[in-house]
Amino acid sequence: MRYLGIDYGTKRIGIALSNDADDGGTMAFPDSVILNDNNLIENLRKLITSKEVKKVVIGESKNYKMEDNAIMEDVLNLKSVIEKVFEIDVYLHPEVLTSVQAEKIQGKNDMLDASAATIILQNYMDTNKK
Repeated sequence: MRYLGIDYGTKRIGIALSNDADDGGTMAFPDSVILNDNNLIENLRKLITSKEVKKVVIGESKNYKMEDNAIMEDVLNLKSVIEKVFEIDVYLHPEVLTSVQAEKIQGKNDMLDASAATIILQNYMDTNKK
């Protein structure tokens, strides 16, 4: 089963995928960074269809007190749209400091958001091993 991880941002969205040969969902890899614009759902459709995604994990956007932050409403809206449009399961997973963690590992570059999505997805898969 292939998973898609999302690091949601108001301008850019980081995308990570589990390995297609990895049916157990044990390894996440950075895939791409897409713009958060009017083409977002169509871009997600292409990814979900071409990569045969069966589950989506979106970073749950909270502050340090674990309260919803300013973009959490947008995250929940995206979750709802993906569930309705693609009829697949969407899960939320904490994303506190994943961008900072990704930047520490690789430095600041164009794939930073995809690397943050990879950390979110990997943490989700590690936490939910069967």
